[in-house]
Amino acid sequence: MNIEQFNKETVNGMTWGWTGVRGTWEGSDAEFSMKAMTALNVNWAALSLGALQATAQSTTISYKEEPTVTDSEVRSAIRRAKELGLKVCLKPVVNCADGTWRAHINFFDHEVPGEPSWSEWFASYEEFILHYAVIAEEEGCEMLCIGCEMVQTDKREAQWRALIAKVRAVYSGLITYNCDKYQEGNVAWWDAVDIISSSGYYPIDEWEQQLDRVEASIAGYKKPFFFMEAGCPSREGSPQRPNDWSLPGAPSGVEQDRYYKAMFEACSRRPWMQGFMLWDWPARLYAPQDAPQNDDYCMYAKPAETTVSEYYGRGGAV
Repeated sequence: MNIEQFNKETVNGMTWGWTGVRGTWEGSDAEFSMKAMTALNVNWAALSLGALQATAQSTTISYKEEPTVTDSEVRSAIRRAKELGLKVCLKPVVNCADGTWRAHINFFDHEVPGEPSWSEWFASYEEFILHYAVIAEEEGCEMLCIGCEMVQTDKREAQWRALIAKVRAVYSGLITYNCDKYQEGNVAWWDAVDIISSSGYYPIDEWEQQLDRVEASIAGYKKPFFFMEAGCPSREGSPQRPNDWSLPGAPSGVEQDRYYKAMFEACSRRPWMQGFMLWDWPARLYAPQDAPQNDDYCMYAKPAETTVSEYYGRGGAV
């Protein structure tokens, strides 16, 4: 797929398989999950896997051992998605094993002898991303997401540009970077990627003003845009803080559905907004009868499932 082809379609997508725990991407549960996901009228799947570094100041990313899914699992999931008629975005993501959010990965701006450095970290990150770029090329993935919500790294423009150039040497598909919410205007190297994407976890009553801000932030790049992540837990209070997966509150499919309807209505009025890779759809689903007690992001067997299916079925129109 080239950029001209991408510009002619709407991304009716779902993020599948997070966090990519070894052993979960193959087998009957994974096959059932991905097949069930297609009932939402999706045309794209973001296959999202996680690899670990020990802390936010570590410089080694471990992706060849547990808990990260094996290369065989990654290839199997890509092929399964394609057999189901889906376009694929491969999305390798780094997490910190100690629980620190990846947005806080950071080092001194100027290297100090004996201290961990940006150059050491980017060398490991480059190895990690290029490994999956090769798999994405060999398996025919239409898109590769080269990073996710890495706020403190965004300022390292030269290193990101160098990485993107190396990715293009081994991968011929579309390249995007998933910046964090509120960061769309803080990435100076959007011109180097094919598509701008971000995490759209905005409060239910702020969609209009945030879309105005995003539009102004990216207008000068003349690049397509979609939300690589967006969604809301099925939990009371979550529509106001959809990015907070730990927010206390009773399970509520009604609240999740209310958020989706508001988000879709606001975004459908913006012709420059090309769609979503909604968050998220696990490789192992809970039983349908347990949906009313489930307060996570997945909308399987919840009211929002119908809302998403109908919205996607209309091609992203309210």
